[in-house]
Amino acid sequence: MSTLLLVALLASACATQYGQSLDDLPKIVDNSTAASSVEKYVLPPLPYEYEALEPHISAQIMKLHHQAHHQAYVNNLNRALVELKEMQGKEEMTTKDKIEVLEETIHFNRGGHINHSLFWKGLAPAGSPQTSLQGDLEKAIVAKWGSADEFSTALFRTILGRVRGSGWGWLVCNVDTRELLFATTRDQDPISLPQLVILGIDMWEHAYYLQYYNNKQSYLKAIWAVLNWKEANERYASCLKHTSISS
Repeated sequence: MSTLLLVALLASACATQYGQSLDDLPKIVDNSTAASSVEKYVLPPLPYEYEALEPHISAQIMKLHHQAHHQAYVNNLNRALVELKEMQGKEEMTTKDKIEVLEETIHFNRGGHINHSLFWKGLAPAGSPQTSLQGDLEKAIVAKWGSADEFSTALFRTILGRVRGSGWGWLVCNVDTRELLFATTRDQDPISLPQLVILGIDMWEHAYYLQYYNNKQSYLKAIWAVLNWKEANERYASCLKHTSISS
């Protein structure tokens, strides 16, 4: 992949709204270097306290997941983007090899930042109004899967069957057909149009191992109690209004 192509992908990959693009995520201007100012991505704050999802997801996991793992994706992304910019225009063979490594690093950490930024918004304290299935999304789920229970069973079966090792499970909406679908991605690969994320579940071990060890089924049952269906319903409404990609 060429450097110019990579830059183009960074600008346009995924939806350029709805949180599925780097363009949607907050940045700050770093004036710490005398040579020039650089825009850097920043770790978004959680919309709730670390202990807010207990007992389903522990404060220990949330703090480590957010402050250590997500922060690492942000730091590594910023560092790699700066290094890539510095190498642009150089033709040495060793530089080309380094650019390939940087492209892989940017792809991985870009996805990690996007996916986690979506993930935090998709959770809410158990028992709050946000955690009740609602609106047009509830109607669409019941129409396709029959009930919330049948939906959750199908979703969990898909995630457990398809995610081998580290990855993500998603409920997405196709902006061309308006159809709700399950999707899974490997590592930190993000979802891109025509699929619009409705909700996502992190299946990396750092999301659950300290509390649920290797029992992924128990983790999925627990996270079901803290899914933010208000946010998901709003994202579904955005899908229904989205301009068709194929039109």
